[in-house]
Amino acid sequence: MSNHVVLVVDDEKEIRDAIEIYLKNEGLTVIKAQDGVEAIEKLHEHDIHLIILDVMMPRLDGIATTFKIREQKNIPIIILSAKAEDTDKILGLQIGADDYVTKPFNPLELIARVKSQLRRYVSFGTYDGGEKLIDLGGLTLDQAAKTVAVNGEAVKLTPLEYKIVELLMTHAGRVFSINEIYERVWKEPGYNAENTVAVHIRKIREKIEINPKEPRYLKVVWGIGYKIEK
Repeated sequence: MSNHVVLVVDDEKEIRDAIEIYLKNEGLTVIKAQDGVEAIEKLHEHDIHLIILDVMMPRLDGIATTFKIREQKNIPIIILSAKAEDTDKILGLQIGADDYVTKPFNPLELIARVKSQLRRYVSFGTYDGGEKLIDLGGLTLDQAAKTVAVNGEAVKLTPLEYKIVELLMTHAGRVFSINEIYERVWKEPGYNAENTVAVHIRKIREKIEINPKEPRYLKVVWGIGYKIEK
């Protein structure tokens, strides 16, 4: 973890400084920004491996910042917000975030989530064995390049979205339950994982399907889970 750089974005200096202390104690390098505009500038200036991003900020808020980041980069984003409702957590995922932490947060929990996201980011797509290039009727997975394409057109996926697609494509035709998907991709017990997985599935469909409401590739098997057709 010592070579990894985390960008901390929050308009409250006390929170930025506190998070910096926690992360530096874990051997991480920290870069700080006070709003989304400055965060975008830092991304162009440094090699960032993970972003901790507050939602409510002046000039450019966390939602707009996440949209801009996702246009160019797939690095993990952990959203920080004082709101705790499930709808806000889902919104954070819908806009492209990979995880969500509610303020006030437990420092140990935040560090655990940072480490988990970094582990996935630096090693995502590393399944043992199997083909390096898989094509399923125009949906192509290149495990060596960690890319997905539809009819030759590259698809921009977040690290978690890529992991889900890779899991399903490397086991084409097999149905995975929601808990199985969550546990294999998030590497955590799949308790109350329905909303989280469903949001990611919907976002993947929007990117790989011509008509997400009538998917050709990513199918739901009602009452069981999801699969990608052979």
